[in-house]
Parts: sequence; structure tokens; C-alpha cells
Amino acid sequence: MPRKEKIVFAVLVFIAIALWMVMGWDYFISTWQTPLGMQMALPELTSNPSDNAGQPETPTSQGLFFPQKTALPTIQPTATNLENPLCGGPTTLTILAIGSDTRAENYLYGLADVIRYVRIDFVHPNIKVLEFPRDLWVQIPEIEKHYGITHGKLNQAYFYGNPGMGYYEGPGQGPGLLARTMDLNFGAHPDQYIAANMHAFVRLVDTIGGIDITLPYSVDARKPDQQKRKDLLFEAGSHHLSGEQALMLGRIREKGVFARADQQNRILCGLRDAITSPYILPKIPDVIQSLQGAIQTDLSPQQLAQLVCLVPHLTPADITFTTFPRNLLTEGRTYDIGVKKDVFVFNADFETLKLFVKAFDLGAWPEKIQQGNNQPNNIPRGEGTFNCP
Repeated sequence: MPRKEKIVFAVLVFIAIALWMVMGWDYFISTWQTPLGMQMALPELTSNPSDNAGQPETPTSQGLFFPQKTALPTIQPTATNLENPLCGGPTTLTILAIGSDTRAENYLYGLADVIRYVRIDFVHPNIKVLEFPRDLWVQIPEIEKHYGITHGKLNQAYFYGNPGMGYYEGPGQGPGLLARTMDLNFGAHPDQYIAANMHAFVRLVDTIGGIDITLPYSVDARKPDQQKRKDLLFEAGSHHLSGEQALMLGRIREKGVFARADQQNRILCGLRDAITSPYILPKIPDVIQSLQGAIQTDLSPQQLAQLVCLVPHLTPADITFTTFPRNLLTEGRTYDIGVKKDVFVFNADFETLKLFVKAFDLGAWPEKIQQGNNQPNNIPRGEGTFNCP
């Protein structure tokens, strides 16, 4: 081959390699930033939640009554923070975290047994987790043409949105309808979602070798004729739980729904401790494999990497769990057209709950608990705020 042709050939090869690298990089970037599941596509916010920060806000609904023991969150104006977020993440990220009660391998059906609204701060590393009681009686949008259903429990929004029901035609399936329901009723506007069913949860806990938790009180779900059922009894003290044991503890509500939320939060603390332990590193491939195809999420690989990157920057005091003040919720019963019977529900003044959600979104509530000042922890409070031990 003449020298001139060799030069031309070399240039063409170089161009081909360059094009391949550029196209390959673009493909990598597009894949890296592509959500792993269907997006929720929530309606755009009509106003920035911080627009009215610091200004007194008076609910417009007539006849509202705020119990004297309920301290509404104070929303202060937030100064512009010029610091760069860690790990290449956004300033903040909110995630709708769902625990489905189905044991199936898929997400065709299932109620939202666990509903958590999670706020992650990448500038001042901290995570706040707000529990939404599943029994809140709410308006559920976009499914009225199916049997005239307009209202239901909050956990039913996820159920009605799942493809097995065929009620909801909007984006995001179960997580999408649940997110729209939370947005409509409470002003909660999650950026992303992640949902895990019972099978995925059990498999995850077992893959990481179980979790360690400490119960300040005994949890006993045994009936008089079940005294030999050791799987229903969790004595006060330290426990190393398998996936099935953690699932059982998280579902027991003998002391009430608030106590169950407390138990679920302690399980989440144990899960966090196990995942952030240096002993987990050799198990990461198995963890990834155990979750492949087992969860619903619209997080992208890039966002998951950012979350993993943030973990070493967090201390136990930086992860806070909270619930709405219990006295804002009123127990009751109402007829549920979806199940055709009277059901237990929580009623609440949603305008008040919206104030708490707004403060939560701004990072103003709950306030961080100072180490050493935690409230007594020897009874199942089931409400309030606490940090992982």
C-alpha cells in the first residue's frame, strides 16, 4: 500500500474510532441518565413552595380548629446557599418510598403497606423521612369512571393504580397514582419513587445477612390460642432479624398503627446500618442481583450512584424519622365503595397537614434532634421524631 493510501487509511480508522467513542459515550450517558422505570409525570407546581416562606399563612377553610397542643411548623425564609451539592446530586431530592403488601414476583396488584415521603439534602447531608398513615381517607383522582370511586384510603391509591386493576390510565402505574393522590390532598410533590414488595424486601434483608435492631419494648401479636407462636413475639432488647422476621415485625400493629410505624422505622434504621457497613462490600454484587427486576423505580443509575455516594457523609443523627402529630388525626369509620363495606379510617384537616408538608419540603420541619437530648424511648411512642440509634 503506497504511503499516501496508508495515511488516508490511518485517518479513516482514526475517524471511525473517534465516532465510535463519541457514539458509545453518548449511549452510555443516555443510559446512565435514563429512569429505570416508568416516570410519574406529576403536574408542574403552580408556585415555588418557598415563594411565601416566612409569611404568616392562614388556612381559608371555614371552621378549622387547631388543637392547642399542636405546634404548627414555623417556616423561615431560607438564604440562598452557594455551596455545591455533594456527589454531583441536586440540592435536594424527594422520593416516594412504598412497601407493597403483595408477595407476588410482580406488581400487578398490592396495597401500599408502607408509605414514606423522603427528603434528601445533598448540600448539608441529611435525610428526613415522613410517614404518611396508610388509613388516611383521601380523594383519589382519575379513576371515577370505574364504579364511581372518588375516595378511598391512601394505600388504595397505589392499589387502584396498579396494572392488574386496570382503573388508572395515567403515567407511573401504582406509584404514579399514589403520587398524584398525595399531591392533590397534601401538596406532597415527590421527584422520584421506589417501591418494593414483600418478596423483594425479604430477599434484600437475607442477601445482606440480616439486620440488627433494638426494641425498647416487647411486641407480642399472639392470640390466646397462639402462645407457642414464637414468630409473633419480639421481646424487648437486641435482635438479629432475617428477612421474614423483619417483615413480620414491620406488619404487627397490636399496639396500634403508630407503634407499627415506629417498628418499621427501626427496621429501616437496621437496614441502613447493614447497608453502610464495610462488611457489605463483598455482598454488593449479590445485592444488585437480588434487586434486579424486583423493585419499581424511576430513579436512574446516575441518581442511584449519587445516593450511594452520599451515604458515607451521613451520621446517625443526620437521618430523621417523623410522623404527623397524632392529635391531628381522628379515628373513624366510613363506607368504602371500592370494598363495599364500612372501614377504619383516619380523618384530618388537610390544610393543616399541607403546612407540615410544606415545612418538610423546605427542610424546616422536623428540627434536628441534638445528640443526648432524645426523648425517653422506653415506650412505643408511635409518633414524634427520632433519629436512628
